[in-house]
Amino acid sequence: MQEQTWIDKLKQRWKLGNTLQVVLVLVVFACTGITVLLIKKPILAALGGTSGSSKTASALYWILIFPVYNALLLAYGFIFGQFNFFWEFEKRTFTRIGNFFGRIFGGKHNS
Repeated sequence: MQEQTWIDKLKQRWKLGNTLQVVLVLVVFACTGITVLLIKKPILAALGGTSGSSKTASALYWILIFPVYNALLLAYGFIFGQFNFFWEFEKRTFTRIGNFFGRIFGGKHNS
């Protein structure tokens, strides 16, 4: 029996049909990460600080960047024809976050 490649493992984990889809998903993650890196400095400057110089600016950056990152994932997913994958990915992510905060604050959550 032949050992699975890392691409085969990702294909199975992400339930993707072929290697091209795996490559496109990785490209979307890469484009999103690079875009966030490029917009970090202007966002921090607009908030009145630079990286590490203002705790308030850094906290606001992290609060703002989370929705921006998720929106970019969906946008790049659409551009590269992988919107459905990233829409499902986002739903799983937000469900997990909701469950985490539900446990912390004693609310209802799914097991």
